[in-house]
Amino acid sequence: MKSAIKRVRTTETAEERNISKKNAMRTAVKRAKTAISTDAENKDELLRFAIKQVDKASQSNLIHSNKADRIKSKLMSANK
Repeated sequence: MKSAIKRVRTTETAEERNISKKNAMRTAVKRAKTAISTDAENKDELLRFAIKQVDKASQSNLIHSNKADRIKSKLMSANK
């Protein structure tokens, strides 16, 4: 029983961490999209950061690798 209680606690902290990382990735993507649409001067920096966050989320299995590729592709084509 003690291990089950510890497992619940561990799962909750991991879940919080995953949600936080996923939210950070979404925010980075949104910021990059708005920077591209408004043609901001720091759009390349924001785009690079967003792609980095998407890759990290994909590596830790927060999102599927195909979804990560789709997001990156949309960002890159919008930046043209």
